[in-house]
Amino acid sequence: MSDNAVANSIQTEIDDNDVVLFMKGSPLLPQCGFSAAVTHVLTTLNIKFKGIDVLQDQALREGVKQFSSWPTIPQLYVKGEFVGGCDIIREMAENGELQQLFDDKGIAHA
Repeated sequence: MSDNAVANSIQTEIDDNDVVLFMKGSPLLPQCGFSAAVTHVLTTLNIKFKGIDVLQDQALREGVKQFSSWPTIPQLYVKGEFVGGCDIIREMAENGELQQLFDDKGIAHA
């Protein structure tokens, strides 16, 4: 898959889903602690999200890092906006900013 095709595929997922988590593994079986931590935060807040396993496709794994200019996985997008990785998501959840973001974007949560 070409770089443009990967970027187009990433953009399509972000456009088609309100909440997208590019992660290692799946929401039911995360393959790294950071992906598990973000999945836990989202699940605890009752957020419906699409998890995309970057381990299935090396081009996607590298492409998503280039797409966001963010060097690590997982990466969370909400309504087309890149939010951040594990540390940012955990910090935002702890101080209430993540819940506020979901409210502001019209995403139902617990």
